[in-house]
Amino acid sequence: MLKRTMENDSSVTQFILKGLTDQPELQLPLFFLFLVNCAVTVVGNMSLIVLIFLNLHLHTPMYFFLFNLSFIDFCYSFVCTPKMLLCFVSEGNIISFAGCMTQLFFLCFFVNSECYVLTAMAYDRYVAICQPLLYGVIMSPRVCSLLMLGSYLMGFAGAMVHTGCMMRLSFCDSNIINHYMCDIFPLLQLSCSSTYVNELVSSVVVVTVVSVSSLMILISYALILYNVIHRSSAKGSSKAMSTCGSHILTVGLFYGFGLLTHIKPSSPGSVTQGKFFSVFCNFGVPMLNPLIYSFRNKDVKLALKRTLKRITN
Repeated sequence: MLKRTMENDSSVTQFILKGLTDQPELQLPLFFLFLVNCAVTVVGNMSLIVLIFLNLHLHTPMYFFLFNLSFIDFCYSFVCTPKMLLCFVSEGNIISFAGCMTQLFFLCFFVNSECYVLTAMAYDRYVAICQPLLYGVIMSPRVCSLLMLGSYLMGFAGAMVHTGCMMRLSFCDSNIINHYMCDIFPLLQLSCSSTYVNELVSSVVVVTVVSVSSLMILISYALILYNVIHRSSAKGSSKAMSTCGSHILTVGLFYGFGLLTHIKPSSPGSVTQGKFFSVFCNFGVPMLNPLIYSFRNKDVKLALKRTLKRITN
């Protein structure tokens, strides 16, 4: 019964991923480029996770959220990268229907969860700067845990909606996905049944997630900016804004490339452009996040020195 549900009564039981490019001379260089990207992403995020876990002075709400962000990016790197690398070295990169739906689920799950984690991080910065005396009370371990639990549950719910809607479609003609992964729009283009409901639901879910999270982030930083301008000293303002710089840069990269990636393609050229933007969103942002939060971060540098000292001694 489960197998029948996963196959969804479609004549297509497997898909072929077309990949990023069909130019033979680029396959090997791109393979090594993305292999290095994967290694840097995994090592960078895992290093940040280990540093936060081992060092007590990093056991604060800010680094608890950063721990979860790195965990999401670490896991997310294994959703797209293996099939992406196979596209460069395999003539026919085949993925089963069940495998395709699984990849789509985890893609949506981690992307949606990251949206809410970034929102929680913005709220944390607001409380730290605008309500410093109540920070320990408001951002208690219980509240932080509930915020992360809510982020993962909302991510799970969004992924279930996207995947469930996709599994109700029939695929009976071409099985070649013009992409390097099983994403929503490339799959909708292959369906031989009506995709109106899917497009409507996808639009509603994406707009809701992006609107709610981005609105809360904007409100948090508007209140922070107001507080910095009207209440803080010049030294305090500089210190406060420096703690927000990394988060603002991460949010800008994530939402900027994410929105460009998920604009519905209207032509073959738009599909290629969408692939280009998705590369930055799916591979660039997870690689850059640990670098952004480590660069010029005295707490992380101190944690690294202490950890290395423990290892060498």
